[in-house]
Amino acid sequence: MSLIATPSSIEAAPHASQALLEAVKKQLGSVPNLFRLVSNSPAALEGYLNLSGALSKGTLPAATRERIALAVAQVNRCSYCLSAHTYLGKNLAKLDDAEMKANREGGSHDPKAAAAVRFAKQVATERGHVGSNALRAVREAGYDDAQIIEIVLHVALNTWTNYINEVAGTDNDFPLVSVDI
Repeated sequence: MSLIATPSSIEAAPHASQALLEAVKKQLGSVPNLFRLVSNSPAALEGYLNLSGALSKGTLPAATRERIALAVAQVNRCSYCLSAHTYLGKNLAKLDDAEMKANREGGSHDPKAAAAVRFAKQVATERGHVGSNALRAVREAGYDDAQIIEIVLHVALNTWTNYINEVAGTDNDFPLVSVDI
């Protein structure tokens, strides 16, 4: 059971969060527990949705964004996010099980994506202190400065959701994935 109250429905959420949750439902077909949990703070929900929406307009492919989410969730040992992004990776990004396992380990079977995932894992593990060699490697793989910034922001956003879920003990509403590989 979640350690922070999760509104049971859109109608049970704070009034200022309800329209935002309706938009999530329209986009995803349901409102996962993470969104209802965060809806306790309309400002936090709005910030999360705005940053997530802005990053979805960036130049990183959706599959790479899911790969990064899996790597960061593994670093932070967040079962909720591993479960959610395994589901999204499989059903939306069309990643196979072997690819998602590689992503969780900080790599990819796609050479360019591998550089982004490796860099993201370094950023998460080293808390941003990655140095010039890491930047050189991701640039040599074909990522420009704007994409590097997007990778770092994806790490930050996913770390935030990992931390929220771990602090709250969010009830998992996705097929369960263990943090143990």
